Amino acid sequence: MSSLMLTRNLWRGWYVGFILVVTGVWGQAAAASSRHPVPPSVLSHDIKATINPATHELIVRDQMVVLLPSQAETVSFSLAPTLEIESILLGDDHKARGSQNRLLPLPFAIERPVHQRGQRVIVTMPPEHDRHVTVIWTYRGLINDPPKEPRHLRFVTPSDTAGHIGNEGVYLSGESLWYPDISGSYSTYRLHLQVPEGWTVVTQGLCHNHGSQDGWVSSTWVVAEPSEALTLVANRFVVKLRDWSSRAGQRIELATYFLPENADLADEYLDATATYLDAYIRILGDYPFHRFAVVENFFPSGLGLPSFTLLGSGSIKRHYVQPYALGHEIVHSWIGNAVFNRQGTGNWVEGLTTYLANYYWHELTGDEQQAMEQRRLMVEGYSLYVEPEQDYPVSRFFTKEDEKDNAIGYHKAAFIFHHLRHELGEEPFWRGLKTFVQRYRNQPADWSDIEAVFTQESGRDLRWFFDQWVEQGGAPQVSLEEVRAYQVQVSEEPGRWRVLVRMGQSGRPFQMAVPLRVVLDNGTETKWIRLGPAAMTREEVSVSARPLAVQVDPQWMVFRRIPRSRLTPMLNGYVTDSRRTVGLLSTEGGKVFQPILDRIAERESPWPESRKTVIVSFGEMALPPAGSMLVLGGADQRHRIEPLVKESCGDLVRFREEGVDVKGRTYEGPETAVLLTCRRVAVPASVVTVLYSLSPGAVERLAPYLFYYGWHSYVVFKNGTVVERGVWQDGPEMKEVEVNGVR
Repeated sequence: MSSLMLTRNLWRGWYVGFILVVTGVWGQAAAASSRHPVPPSVLSHDIKATINPATHELIVRDQMVVLLPSQAETVSFSLAPTLEIESILLGDDHKARGSQNRLLPLPFAIERPVHQRGQRVIVTMPPEHDRHVTVIWTYRGLINDPPKEPRHLRFVTPSDTAGHIGNEGVYLSGESLWYPDISGSYSTYRLHLQVPEGWTVVTQGLCHNHGSQDGWVSSTWVVAEPSEALTLVANRFVVKLRDWSSRAGQRIELATYFLPENADLADEYLDATATYLDAYIRILGDYPFHRFAVVENFFPSGLGLPSFTLLGSGSIKRHYVQPYALGHEIVHSWIGNAVFNRQGTGNWVEGLTTYLANYYWHELTGDEQQAMEQRRLMVEGYSLYVEPEQDYPVSRFFTKEDEKDNAIGYHKAAFIFHHLRHELGEEPFWRGLKTFVQRYRNQPADWSDIEAVFTQESGRDLRWFFDQWVEQGGAPQVSLEEVRAYQVQVSEEPGRWRVLVRMGQSGRPFQMAVPLRVVLDNGTETKWIRLGPAAMTREEVSVSARPLAVQVDPQWMVFRRIPRSRLTPMLNGYVTDSRRTVGLLSTEGGKVFQPILDRIAERESPWPESRKTVIVSFGEMALPPAGSMLVLGGADQRHRIEPLVKESCGDLVRFREEGVDVKGRTYEGPETAVLLTCRRVAVPASVVTVLYSLSPGAVERLAPYLFYYGWHSYVVFKNGTVVERGVWQDGPEMKEVEVNGVR
């Protein structure tokens, strides 16, 4: 197929070859899964477009091949509402009666649904038509929706735009509806693009021709693999290319497209890209495309697209090469951009990508501490943000709208793959994952396809697993009810002890294995207890020395719901409390801390008054009887803040005349500010958070970004920059062992 796809002037040959291959692919998919009938769809686009940033204008001729049911009388396409259609013609390969191989104008009507972004173009087909027809569109118009700052308090989301062509940059995605499409289509693309001189276009696939004439730059791109959408960007890029081969021998072109001020970072991103690709090729098989480019965007974004990632300038400047950042977008090359998420079904793509990039990379590189920290964040994030009455099954997650969706669709879904791996074992799990990616390449898949592949590869019935974790909501709630021990007779096992464990589950019982750390008088041993479908499980394990206590899952290996009173004290504990109070203590608090109050008010503006934060100025410090408290104050109010912190944090924090001690380390200077969160002694399900600055200037720069640091118990800032952060924990649930009935 590749040689036909790359033949520039033989459109008809390309079309025939493509149809043979694509109909074969979809035929196999239909045979394998008859429950998903093939709807009308666009199989290919041949687009000629001129883009003028100075005037926001787009001029397009799109010759497409459409797959139609034989009885289809009309076909519905989507197109941006600002684009005006000049003509829609039936191609000359149509053999309908009376067409005489001429371009036949097709009647069309336009609808503008109230709750949809685009216009709906209803095209009427001839009474008799082939299943594969060529339709030629010509249209033009303005796409000018400058990106807007997202209204969000705690984590960065892409700016909102329906697409933009302007002097600051060009961004046209599938959601921009800049080309006519049918929902659910998987198309190939050939594009001949013109932009003004000095501009460079980047899109999916490979660039085969590039030239300039009369003040315009032209380029031809071929996207040979079917894709569910096409994104195109353009700007005044500095381009750097690198030919690279993986350890497996696959040759891939690496590229960066950066704006001039960030061009010196190109090698850092190319090196990181090569590292990630090498690792994930070994895990997932050959990289699905011929190139991978890191492209700078003119507005905040972090998007993984077929053959490139689109990162905002701020992210590029901040060296966005971490596994949860660049690594995550690279994994999307396989998961989501080569194997598609089947529309209308639950989104498994983000969960699997999060597992492989945000989490598993730390395991792969031997960073066990960070791997455990990621597991903790997934468990605690779910426990914080997903109230039982708002919970829903992973199979019903489609897209992230808030932190609740993030906890279910990204973190719980990621942990499901962790549990599946533990259930099956290393070899069947990784073999099954590679089989899944290979089998469904260029095809849509859903959770049932994942289940089928892993069932086949493991030789086990996994219906119970996917029913429990994917199709039902909730999470295990486990407790250690009782532990007893006795010493084994010398003649049986000299020196050994037996521990009898009774574990309970509140709510719906889950079948799973839970690790217990048994604390001995000479060390520790880890034992796994298999919980069954009953609410109570009793099991006996053998240990090598006298047991003193038992801890439940100290390494955060099990996804479960943790009571708020047992969660790590952190700022997000305050954010998610149903009752929140902000107390201003500093005499200058009205000015210095106003950006924080403004961010809170902005986020809560749509909420009813009963849910909003209470903001008060304190004459004498007094904590509210319930809920969490955020205290904002400076060194001039140290005498009032210090007793409050002492009561909640104990010896973890000590105040000095010109600084603060946190966990035994001193931080001094007027540029210093600390964010501290500890559990309320009298109300353990709530927290006290204190933002304490040694001078007004220490807090001014960090105030707008305070809530980005919600996962930490303490954060130390110097001139608005983080110099130290961490958590303090009570440790996992622990129960002392009763020996012979005596504690």
